[in-house]
Amino acid sequence: MERGVIDRFEDETAVIEVDGTTRDFPRASLPNEAKVGDVVVIDNGEIRLDRQDTSKRNSEINRLMDELFE
Repeated sequence: MERGVIDRFEDETAVIEVDGTTRDFPRASLPNEAKVGDVVVIDNGEIRLDRQDTSKRNSEINRLMDELFE
């Protein structure tokens, strides 16, 4: 099982950062609601969203931005 973050979409390809490197996956293999910045779990070729980690990651990014722009 691996964890990654959706970096971008290029046509029908999803580029996901896993352990500091990017890997390409067919966009169709992701859930329809997947978007850039979402945390995903890759398990035996199945990709699912990790909404809890995505929420934590977004909260941390917002906190850091708030500190930066104070």
